[in-house]
Amino acid sequence: MICVLAGGVGAARFLRGLVQVVPAHDITAIVNTGDDTVLHGLSISPDLDTVTYTLANAIDPVRGWGLENESWTAMSALARFVDVRPHGSASAPTWFNLGDKDLATHFYRTARLREGATLAQVTSEISQSFGVDVHLVPMSNDRVSTFVTLANDCAAGQQGTEITFQEYFVKHQHSVAVSSVRFDGASTASALGLDTLNSAQTVVIAPSNPLVSIAPLRALQGVDAALTKRRESVVAISPIIAGAALKGPADRLMTELGHESSVVGIAKLYAPICGTLIIDTADAHLASKVEAEGMRCVVVDTVMSTPEKSQHLARTTLESAR
Repeated sequence: MICVLAGGVGAARFLRGLVQVVPAHDITAIVNTGDDTVLHGLSISPDLDTVTYTLANAIDPVRGWGLENESWTAMSALARFVDVRPHGSASAPTWFNLGDKDLATHFYRTARLREGATLAQVTSEISQSFGVDVHLVPMSNDRVSTFVTLANDCAAGQQGTEITFQEYFVKHQHSVAVSSVRFDGASTASALGLDTLNSAQTVVIAPSNPLVSIAPLRALQGVDAALTKRRESVVAISPIIAGAALKGPADRLMTELGHESSVVGIAKLYAPICGTLIIDTADAHLASKVEAEGMRCVVVDTVMSTPEKSQHLARTTLESAR
C-alpha cells in the first residue's frame, strides 16, 4: 500500500502518474480539506474534487480544476441578483466560479451530508461514480477551516483581518500579503487514515503547498507522530522549483511566513517527518544543502507537464523510498 498526503493540482498530477506505476487499489490518498467551503448553501471540497476529476481524466486540462467541456449558465444567471441583493448579504456570490456540471457534484455532496453521511462516505461514493479506484480519504470527517491573517491594509481588509482561504486564494487571487495561517478546528478534529499512515509500505508527501495544503493534515493529532515514527520511509516532492511555485502562492507564503522559498526551505519544514526530499534538476546545486538538513536528496525532473512525466516522477519517488 502506498499512502499519499495530498493537496490539489500538484498532488492530482502526481497521482495520475502513480496509478500507471502501481495498481490504483493499492493507493490511498489522504486529501486536505482545510480549503473546504460552503457557498450557495453547497458543501464544496476543492482538493478532493480536483484529485477525483484528474484521476477520472475529466479535469479541465487548461484550468487544472473543474470539469472539461464545462458551461457556466448558472453562474452567469446569478448576475441578475447583484443589484437587488441587500447590503451586507453574502447571497449569490459570483467570485467563486462553479460550472454547471461541477454543480452536480456539490449538490450530491451537500444532500448526502445533510442525510447524515460522513464526508469520507460521500467522498467514496463520488469517486466510485467517476470510476476512480484510488482510495480517496478526506483528512477528517470533522470541519477544519484554513484562515489567513492579512499583513497589510488592502482591498481584502485591514491589517490583522482574518479571511477564509478561499477568499484569499480565489476572491483576491492570492495577491495579498499574509502574516499568519490558522487551521480552525484542527486541535479537536479526528484524523482519518492514521492506520494507513502506520502500515503503508511508503508514504509520499505530494508536491503540494507545504503551508496550506500539507500543514492542515499535519495539524491533526497523531499525523506528525506517525510520520516521525516511520521517517525513513517517507518521501516528499518539493513544490518549489528554482525558488518559485509552478502554480499558486507557495513561494510567496514561504517568504511572508518567514521561511526560505527554496528546496532548502522545504527541507527544513519536512526534515523532522521525512527522510528523503525529491527536488527538480533546476535545484541540483542545492542538493548538498538539502542533505545538510538531515535528508537524502534525489534530483529528477519534477515538472509534470505530461502524464508520462508524472509517471516517471512517480516511479523515481517509489524507487527513492526503497
